[in-house]
Amino acid sequence: MGMLDNKIALVTASTRGIGRACAQKLASEGAKVYIAARNEERSRALIAEIEKAGGQAAYVRFDASDKSTYPGCVKDVVEREGRLDILVNNYGSTDVKRDFDVANTRVEDFEDIVMDNVRSVYETSQQAIRAMKDVGPLAIVNIASTGGVYPDLSREAYGLAKAAIIRLTKDIAIQYARQGVRANVVCPGSIATEALMDNMSEEFIKAFLTTIPLNRLGEPEEIANAVLFYASDMSSYVTGGVMEVSGGTGLGSPMYPLYQMMDKRG
Repeated sequence: MGMLDNKIALVTASTRGIGRACAQKLASEGAKVYIAARNEERSRALIAEIEKAGGQAAYVRFDASDKSTYPGCVKDVVEREGRLDILVNNYGSTDVKRDFDVANTRVEDFEDIVMDNVRSVYETSQQAIRAMKDVGPLAIVNIASTGGVYPDLSREAYGLAKAAIIRLTKDIAIQYARQGVRANVVCPGSIATEALMDNMSEEFIKAFLTTIPLNRLGEPEEIANAVLFYASDMSSYVTGGVMEVSGGTGLGSPMYPLYQMMDKRG
């Protein structure tokens, strides 16, 4: 018996990294998982892996370049299954070549990045609530970032977008609790996804780890574990929650590496 037996789940941007780990985790606990992604070939390959492991999965189109797929992917699942029990909003993006500090980020780039991140969460959640609030329980799990919790020297648009997702999650939680909707948010820190590892040198990673109290990058599966908690009855009395999975990043300060050096010197 799995914790999610007979549940219907949808995970956006779920062919790689955190989304992939979430899809596999939910399927391993008995949910039928809809892989919502742009690349159908990669989605089919993941579905085959899930089915080989004894799980259930199917494909539904989700494409950031076609905003109609935001509510559309939820509609498709509800039309096929009659309901949606779990919505995991994993999609998110940034562009380090356009997203800087306040003074140096163009308004046009700021608007693009903020809307790209927030709109997908808003529209999928909106459609799921409309479809499910009078039908049965719905668990929404949004993936934000510690960048939406703590200030940063750069990536202003991305951080603000993730902060907005945290606020949106809490709004959904209080507005629809009486209709059986639970909404919670997971805030990953630095996770060893393909996207991160392909863009960071070994030297940079080594230096970066000095800012993380647990002294390592997180794994996508560790985010998936947090998502499972919020998606399942383990969190049946939790809504509006914000869980940081960051190796303790927010516990330190800009001086944390210096304190470490002082400790080593005795």
